[in-house]
Amino acid sequence: MANDEKEKTQAKSVLPIKWNMPADIITRFTTNILVQTIENEFKLSFFEVKPPIRFSASEPKPTEVVADCVASVIVTADRLPNFIRVLEEQLERYNKKKG
Repeated sequence: MANDEKEKTQAKSVLPIKWNMPADIITRFTTNILVQTIENEFKLSFFEVKPPIRFSASEPKPTEVVADCVASVIVTADRLPNFIRVLEEQLERYNKKKG
């Protein structure tokens, strides 16, 4: 019984996070997001659309564009509301500064 209580106490302890952004991380621009539900998680896939380069207006217009997946992450259903809240707060701050 004492072990169970000790494990519960250890599980609830909070440690500070040391945020690390590796120097070689690639930051990508995204134009689209795809959200899929997988049991108790959400898979977020971020895409970048790169329109083809046309050198002349006389060239035929493309019939499609390719969206390359630049990042894919899985977030638990428990954490997703907090992520959404943080994004909303940052958007509100941005809009206030923008006027």
